[in-house]
Amino acid sequence: MNWRAFAESFITLVVIMDPLGSAPIFISLTAGRSAGARRRAALEAAAVAGGLVVVFALFGRLVLDYLHVSVESLTIAGGMLLLLVALQMLRGEEFQQAETANVALVPLATPLLAGPGAIAAVMVLTKRYEDMPGRLGVLLGIVAVVVVVAVGLMLAGQIARLLRPSLIQLLTRVLGLLLAAIAVQFVIDSVKIIAVR
Repeated sequence: MNWRAFAESFITLVVIMDPLGSAPIFISLTAGRSAGARRRAALEAAAVAGGLVVVFALFGRLVLDYLHVSVESLTIAGGMLLLLVALQMLRGEEFQQAETANVALVPLATPLLAGPGAIAAVMVLTKRYEDMPGRLGVLLGIVAVVVVVAVGLMLAGQIARLLRPSLIQLLTRVLGLLLAAIAVQFVIDSVKIIAVR
C-alpha cells in the first residue's frame, strides 16, 4: 500500500468533509429525534457518503465522461443543492416536517459530506495514484475518513443534549448563512474555471 496516497487522501477528505463543522448541522437536521435515531442517521450518513466517494473514486471519470458532464457542472449542481438546504435552515424549516424523510441521505450524506468537493478530490487523487498500491492507499484513506465522520456525528447527539433549543436555533440560522455562502462560492469558482477555458 502507498502510505503517501493514504495520508494525502485522509487529510484532504477530512478537511473537505469537515466532521466537526458538519456536527452542528447534523444536530439541527435531527432535532427532536431520539438518541437511537440520531445514531442510526449518523452511521447511515457516513456509510452512504463513503460509498458515494468510493464509487466516484473508482468510476467517477467514466460516469461523467459518459454523461458528458464536467466536474465544474457537478460542482455547480452541488452548490445549488446546498443553497436549497441553507435557505430551509435560514427560514427555520430544518426538515422538522420530515420525521419520515431520511435526512441522513439528503442533505447529510450528499451534498454535505460527499459533495462536489469530495468527489472532485478523490477523482484527482485516483488519477494521481493510478497503480494498485496507490489506489489501495486512496481507498483506505476514504474508509478512515468515513470512520472519523461517523464518530464525529455520533458525538454530536451528546452535544445536543447540553445545548438549549434556542441556542440550537440560533446556531442553525448562522450555519445556514455560512452554508449559503459556501454554496454560492462553489458556483462562482466553477463559473470562473469555465470562463477561463
